[in-house]
Amino acid sequence: MSNYAAAVRRPPRTLTEVEQANVLRATGEHRAGFRDHVLLSLALGTALREHEIAALDVGDVLHEDGRVRRRITLRVFKRSSAHPATQDVFLPDATWYKLGKFLAWKRGRGESLEPAAPLFVSRRKKRIATRTLRYLFHLWQDRAGLDRRFNFHALRHSALTNLYRRTRDIRVVQRVARHKSVDTTTIYAAPTDEDILRAVRELPC
Repeated sequence: MSNYAAAVRRPPRTLTEVEQANVLRATGEHRAGFRDHVLLSLALGTALREHEIAALDVGDVLHEDGRVRRRITLRVFKRSSAHPATQDVFLPDATWYKLGKFLAWKRGRGESLEPAAPLFVSRRKKRIATRTLRYLFHLWQDRAGLDRRFNFHALRHSALTNLYRRTRDIRVVQRVARHKSVDTTTIYAAPTDEDILRAVRELPC
């Protein structure tokens, strides 16, 4: 039995769909939470890593004619010798719409929309730091009343788990995750706690 247990891959730690909705609701309903709402929506919609989000510039998401891009070409990402020089990320409709509203919000606040300007800035008008991303995510988890505490990378795990649950296509998930090997991606096909709860909830007993 112990050998069997050791061979079973544990799924990554993810937020349930209710927990994801609660965090987004908390940021969306808070007057000072709009930047963070868009940031967390981007993380859940694209599976970007924290340093990839922090590195985004306005020009990465905004065309010269003022249209929001449907596809983001990353300049900063987790590199390996097998990865191409650039990596593309597609935006879900909801995230694309929110980015459009966010850019208008930035303009109204007097924040720069120059192509090389950081997309997400701190209160000091500097590029947001990854430690700030981690802090604000913990803050909104508390405000959303989550019983468990997650690190920022759990948003990436949640996004990829959501995608597999909807498509059941591990190759699609591999592309979105930008994994070199599909073997790395198979962890998202493992049943999560939420999957198990749904399965056993109505068992006759």
